[in-house]
Amino acid sequence: MFDISTLIVGTVPLIAVVFGLVEFVKSLGLKGKALTIVSLLLGLLFGLAFSFATKGVPVLFAGWFEAVVFGLAIGLVASGFYDFANARWPKIDKPPF
Repeated sequence: MFDISTLIVGTVPLIAVVFGLVEFVKSLGLKGKALTIVSLLLGLLFGLAFSFATKGVPVLFAGWFEAVVFGLAIGLVASGFYDFANARWPKIDKPPF
């Protein structure tokens, strides 16, 4: 049976790790579409690793499909969050006071 608490407990820190790694890569000077691609790839990599760690390496196509979709979702959350935040809260160069 599917246990949502396991997914939530494991996924929230996983997203935080991907956000942190993307921020690290960003601090190295990467930006724009390249940063979005790196974010997606980091999410895919860590999402697959999480899926393998919790369920084992899949044998059937359905297991691989589920693992890849989960990894893509993690990557899209990370890359989408940055696009969402940048569009709504532009960076301010200096404080208003």
